[in-house]
Amino acid sequence: MADPGLSPRMTPFLRSPPFPGVDPAVAAVAAPADGRAAHSLADTALDQIRAARVGGCFWGARPDPVRRLVRVGTPIDTRIFAQLEPDQIGLLPGKGAAQVAGRMLPADCDPWHLIEGAQAVHADAQDDWSLIAGLLGVPVIGADGVAVEPARLRALLRARLTAAQYRDPFSGAASDVTQAIAQLADWRRHLDGNRGLSAASGMAFWKREAIQAFLWDGKRSPPFLSARKGLSKARREGGALAVWPSRVPAAIVARAEADGVPIARVEDGFLRSRGLGAALYPPGSVVVDRSGIYYNALQANDLETLLATHDFPLALVERAARLRARICASGVTKYGAQGGDFPALPQGRRTVLAVGQVDDDLSVRLGGAGVAGNLDFLKRVRRAEPDAFILYRPHPDVQAGHRKGHLTDAVALAHADAIDSGGSLMDLVQAVDAVHVLSSLTGFEALIRGCAVTVHGMPFYAGWGLTRDLAEPSPRRGRQLTVDALVAAALILYPRYLDPMTGLPCGPEVMVERLANGSTPPVTWLIRVRAMQGKLRRFMTLAAECFHG
Repeated sequence: MADPGLSPRMTPFLRSPPFPGVDPAVAAVAAPADGRAAHSLADTALDQIRAARVGGCFWGARPDPVRRLVRVGTPIDTRIFAQLEPDQIGLLPGKGAAQVAGRMLPADCDPWHLIEGAQAVHADAQDDWSLIAGLLGVPVIGADGVAVEPARLRALLRARLTAAQYRDPFSGAASDVTQAIAQLADWRRHLDGNRGLSAASGMAFWKREAIQAFLWDGKRSPPFLSARKGLSKARREGGALAVWPSRVPAAIVARAEADGVPIARVEDGFLRSRGLGAALYPPGSVVVDRSGIYYNALQANDLETLLATHDFPLALVERAARLRARICASGVTKYGAQGGDFPALPQGRRTVLAVGQVDDDLSVRLGGAGVAGNLDFLKRVRRAEPDAFILYRPHPDVQAGHRKGHLTDAVALAHADAIDSGGSLMDLVQAVDAVHVLSSLTGFEALIRGCAVTVHGMPFYAGWGLTRDLAEPSPRRGRQLTVDALVAAALILYPRYLDPMTGLPCGPEVMVERLANGSTPPVTWLIRVRAMQGKLRRFMTLAAECFHG
């Protein structure tokens, strides 16, 4: 039963962070009850809140720990504090004057961070901080100087939770408390992953608005600085420097590592947008890797560590299976929808798709296992499949004229039987007997769709028993995984997503729905100029081929 003093219009316990540029009403997962009957609460909901560490201002600052926390205005026995230094007493803003000297804390600091290390909380039993203390097993001393019974704190929290109504911030539809907890847990994981970033360097100007949203930590986004200035700021603050690897000099990264400055590498995720990065479409997904980056097989990275060590509980694997089914049904891919037909495939002969890449891409240089670009790759495919019908598919950035790696038709057809550049890549993947890749994400997308994949390099999805691997195996890999465990790590746990409709960080399910429904940002003038630039480069390349025969 609800405490008699609990107002039905009290601020919900489960609150959303104040995401910059997003209407709080859009971001809200909960609102005060509007007079309707209170809903039921699952017995496990309180345990879920404790595990997720959500409720109250969980996105707030994290001051140094204190021994006791006091809500200003709460009567206290000052003798209890006689042996404590002022810095060991945290004062929470309230009404009236503080009765004891202490450190005044911000109104929006993270209660979970401070309470778990405290000896006690002195506040009204219905205070958010008291309710969280009850979940963490930290004593709560009420206005009467007597410890509040833990059972009463849990009852008050249950009443607070059932007094609110819940909603899905992405659709506006009604939801329940369990869904609200799960959404806040995802946001907490996203924001916690951004803490400690002092600066961001190497971010293209047309990506910066999106990057600011991706890297917001609950209080701020790291400023965009040159690599040199960013490194100095990170060193001075004891923080990390976020970099876009291909746009920051290797010497700066080496200097940071020598100075003990952590590097967070930011790259496009695996469901990025409906357009290509080379065409200046802002990313809908990024990864922020604190130990390496997924395409660098020469060293460990966060994704590889997830794949090698994560427990993959059943609920997560089942979620990944549903996500995989939706991706396959919707036709969503990293490169977006493509029109046109692909060449006819021969009947009664093994057919192989060889997927080209960008020759100077970091994924080729660091994950290609020594394969020297598209020509070398095609030669290796022919050696591995001497009797097969090989269809070569150039990379779309290369075809668009934006990147290196173009092969003339004559050169490509010396090793392949046909060239395709216009059909649906995923339709083609599913039409052939096998897909050969160097380190292309197409291999991952083919695995999702149940296709046979041969890998010549060492991309993140190789080495787990799911692919035919022709490169030397990595000693850090070798664990046997299911496709759904791979999806759980690569599409749920590792990346961050930004909903193009609400501007909120979202899960992959929301992003897949937006991509499937075409709900993406409009084409900008930059994108149009970039497309014209690519067409001009492509025309010049083809003209040069014709001129030289």
